Amino acid sequence: MPWSKLDAVNALNDETAENTGRQSGGVQSIERAVAILGAFSRSRPIAGISEIARHTGLSRGTTHRLVSALTAHGMLTQVPNSTSYSLGPRLLSLAEVAREPLSLDVQSRPVMTWLRDQTGETVGLHVLDALPSRRTIAQVESLQPLRRIYTDLGAARPPHEGAPGKVLLAYSAPGVYDGVLAGLRASDTQEADRLDADIAVIRSVGYAISIQERVKGVVAIAAPVRDHRTQVVAALSISIPAVRAGRKELVALEPVLEEAASVLSARLGYIEEDPDVTGSR
Repeated sequence: MPWSKLDAVNALNDETAENTGRQSGGVQSIERAVAILGAFSRSRPIAGISEIARHTGLSRGTTHRLVSALTAHGMLTQVPNSTSYSLGPRLLSLAEVAREPLSLDVQSRPVMTWLRDQTGETVGLHVLDALPSRRTIAQVESLQPLRRIYTDLGAARPPHEGAPGKVLLAYSAPGVYDGVLAGLRASDTQEADRLDADIAVIRSVGYAISIQERVKGVVAIAAPVRDHRTQVVAALSISIPAVRAGRKELVALEPVLEEAASVLSARLGYIEEDPDVTGSR
């Protein structure tokens, strides 16, 4: 019996509904798989099916099915002599592929330009080397006639002078700050005491301010930038001629600086862990 026009329309509608459902289910499976991978962290490198299900909000059956699929593709691996799982070896090769475009120099420029446009002031990017010294490795200059310009890009500077260096010291590897403080105390006890007090404040509030400290006529505020290991790898700063800003104006810029530092950190792979966040159900 030949199909009527209505039969053809109904068949087409059925196929469309089936395809839509298939696409929706596929997206949901991806979201659930991502939630399962997100259940692992530095504080939770190994987890069993029940723990993963509890963290993601998925049923135990769904969790087991997706964990098995992820394990088959090398995204997860079962811990030997255990029913628990950890992140799998295939993620290592994917991480290496991702590492190059996530480098600091590639990711920082658009964020620094955005911050310059938001504030109208010069933005700098600074790192701590092994000496340790503070080095300014990039800047996006203010467009204003009177502006701060870094003329010493790449040059080694004492890390305890200025807001960027102090931020880097405050979050440096164990022993680095202690070594700088001990060396400073040997030559200038009062300055060492001031530095120690400044570092305590920076660790408390999460940013540093300097008022004509390293360069006369320039004030600055700086915040830390973290990478995928959660380590502070750079400091992002806003520098302003002192005739245009003081401490009050610098503090007012802290939220937008913090936003830029957070965006750059995320671009470098930093994820702030939140144990209360659950994945897609």
